[in-house]
Amino acid sequence: MKKSLLSLAVSFAVTCSGAAWAQGDATDLEQRIANLEQRLEKAEQVAGDAESKASAFEFHGYARAGLLIDDNLNGATGTGPYMTAAGALGGAVGRLGIEDDNYVEVVLDHNINREDGSWSKYRIMLADSVETNNEWTAADSQLNVRQAFAELGGLESFSGAFTSASIWAGKRFDRDNFDIHFMDTDIVFLSGAGAGIYDVQFSEDWQTNFSVYGRDFGTIDSENLDVENYIVTMNNYFGQWQLMLNAMTAVDNEGRDVTDTSPSKRAENGFHGMLAYHADSFYGVSEGFSKSGVLFGQGLGAELKGIGSNGDLNEDAKATRLFSYGVTRFADNWRIAPALLAEYSQDRVKDGDEFMWATVNVRMAQELTKNFEMVYEGSYQYMDLDNGTEQANGSYYKATVAPTFKLDTSGVFFQRPEIRFAASYVDWSKDLNDYSVSLATDANTMGEGGEFIFAMQMETWF
Repeated sequence: MKKSLLSLAVSFAVTCSGAAWAQGDATDLEQRIANLEQRLEKAEQVAGDAESKASAFEFHGYARAGLLIDDNLNGATGTGPYMTAAGALGGAVGRLGIEDDNYVEVVLDHNINREDGSWSKYRIMLADSVETNNEWTAADSQLNVRQAFAELGGLESFSGAFTSASIWAGKRFDRDNFDIHFMDTDIVFLSGAGAGIYDVQFSEDWQTNFSVYGRDFGTIDSENLDVENYIVTMNNYFGQWQLMLNAMTAVDNEGRDVTDTSPSKRAENGFHGMLAYHADSFYGVSEGFSKSGVLFGQGLGAELKGIGSNGDLNEDAKATRLFSYGVTRFADNWRIAPALLAEYSQDRVKDGDEFMWATVNVRMAQELTKNFEMVYEGSYQYMDLDNGTEQANGSYYKATVAPTFKLDTSGVFFQRPEIRFAASYVDWSKDLNDYSVSLATDANTMGEGGEFIFAMQMETWF
């Protein structure tokens, strides 16, 4: 109709003034009309495509930054959730008031949603962590791309158990990783480059994810960067129960970069499993949530948190870890979040080594006004460590008080941004002074305890 009216109007004008125009001018005008009609057709096509396809960008991020000062008015370095000798084994402690790094994540998503229900996601994630407090950090920067992947879902080609499934490929963090925020430690952290499929629905109560990840054990400067650990995952959900199974293999890992600190015999295979319960209440006694479970691993699977990330494990390495944490209110203006994390491992690096550690952490928040609260955290860790040549056992203690400002304190522990001012006291048994776990890839040496740490910090995520 639009094109017909346009043609009639122009034809009428040409007819009425035809005597005044030359035949060449009329021909030129008709060509312009034809070109205009083609543009109208193209515009209508573009509009139709736009109706059937919606595209959007999202920006997400996380950051923490601030200043830590010790009781000698020096910079408080070497602190953080993994500051104890057990930290090299994954033994985290409470993080409030003692994290000394400035860390930032930037996540950019491009999403496409079509009328037929199909969708796609492209994600890129940048991250950086520095110890310096200066504004120019290029010399200390660790800026890198941590994720770059694409995911497709709602595909007509999928049916039956795969109707609601999505597929992905690239480099990513697994979608179903989860953590204990108060210790800055993941329960499981599966990541790397590979491909997978989420949300395969075998029955009403059984949903499964499958994936294959690859991780390098060499380094850029290594001659054997080709030594890779391939991790095959089956992650099952049965209602509120989760059963995650991981098998892995790394050909030629036994001979990679052999040194005096290498394991007795490096593992080339491994198995990792987790059984977890995700409750929608605080252990069934109050509102909130709680998560509990057990992890176990052998060989390459004995790195229980960063699945498949440690290539320096002994072939006979064995490890078991327990975890439990939750969040609830226990009064009108009080929130509490207790957490337990414990692990026992043996033959980890050398035949006969044995490590045991356990952490109990409690964070509480007292809401005083709409924008101000007092946050308290107490952390205790016990360690009994035998690296094959020396032994040490003892305890670590931390107590923190943190006046905190935020937009609304009536929310939950996880509402951000917040600005906090913290004072912490940390101490540990003398037997742990200067003890090192002496792992082939990492080592934490504890100095002398008994010091105060003061912090001014912001934290945000969105």
